[in-house]
Amino acid sequence: MTGTETWILCYVIDFLFWIWVIGWGGAEWLEGTFTSTFLVSWLAPSWTAEGIRLFAWLSLLVSIVAFVVGFFVPDLRCWSTSC
Repeated sequence: MTGTETWILCYVIDFLFWIWVIGWGGAEWLEGTFTSTFLVSWLAPSWTAEGIRLFAWLSLLVSIVAFVVGFFVPDLRCWSTSC
């Protein structure tokens, strides 16, 4: 698998996760659970489903921008010098 294919696959997985949180019941499922600490944010257990959904929208927006930038400028995909 090439670097670009890996980049696209990682983005698709990320995109599907945020879409699940936003529209497929993920926010309600995560609301008030300890699991939301690992999947969303360390503050998420105290958020309502609407707060988790807002965080998901913002995260989705950031991930779309990062994907597009990383797709067209592959040198920006990795932030360390070991890539």
